[in-house]
This record gives sequence, structure tokens and C-alpha cells, in this order.
Amino acid sequence: MKKAIVTDKAPAALGPYSAGVESNGSINVSGQLGIDPATGKLAGDDIQSQTRQSLTNLKNILAAAGATMADVVETTVLLADISEFGAMNEVYAEFFEAPYPARAAFQVAALPGGGKVEIKAVARV
Repeated sequence: MKKAIVTDKAPAALGPYSAGVESNGSINVSGQLGIDPATGKLAGDDIQSQTRQSLTNLKNILAAAGATMADVVETTVLLADISEFGAMNEVYAEFFEAPYPARAAFQVAALPGGGKVEIKAVARV
């Protein structure tokens, strides 16, 4: 059995997918761009503001499912420019504590809406 996670504290899905899905003690959060749910626009032009908003969206989706960032066991980070990895990582560190989730990070050709970063997560509750 699976249940969609819905909250107005994160942007609505841009297509036929759920922002998050809870199933058998696992919460899978779809990739979150740095879109401010209040405006529907990117939170800023820089990697730091977009990373902060992406992780805030992720945090709010987890909260809607009764979970926290401490429950995250794995993340995937997609970057439009891998040279911004360090700046992204500084903001990322503000949202997680040891033991940190497992993580993969990739540079991609492009992200929707001209975004600089998209982050997805898996949490266990």
C-alpha cells in the first residue's frame, strides 16, 4: 500500500507524480528544485538560495508525513554545474547531522525551469 504525501508548504508537482510517497515505513521524496511554494519561482539566482529552498521543501514534505531530516537515509543531488558542489555542500550541511545520509551527486545537462540544483531523498520511519 502506498500513500501520496501532500503539503502546501512545498511546490505542487510539475507533472504526473507525487511530491512524496509513503510505503511500508519508507518515505520517498521526489526531486525538489529550489522553488518557493509561495511564489512558484526559484528562490534566487545562486546555488545557495536554491539549495536552501530545495532542502526546505524536502523537509516540509517529510514533516507532512510525520518524519524529519534525521530520518533521511539517502539523498541524490543533481547539479547543473558540478563546480558549485562546494557551495551547495555548505548549505546541505546546515540541514543534516551525523550520522549523515548516504549521498550521490551528479552534474546534469539541465534542470527544469533553469534550476541549479534538485535534491531527492529516501527516509525510513
